[in-house]
Amino acid sequence: MALEMRELCERCTTAVLAPDGPARICSYECSFCVACSQEMGHACPNCGGELVPRPRRRARP
Repeated sequence: MALEMRELCERCTTAVLAPDGPARICSYECSFCVACSQEMGHACPNCGGELVPRPRRRARP
């Protein structure tokens, strides 16, 4: 089962999360930009889980 590669930060909704760019996720795949993750102390506001770097997926040609 593949990760759902969400395209927008769930907190600021303005940061575009490219599949091959940096993003942070929790175990429930809540997705945030790096700046928001840092501001939240790398803790998901939805579940309290740890926000970790999301694996990158190569951009499709």
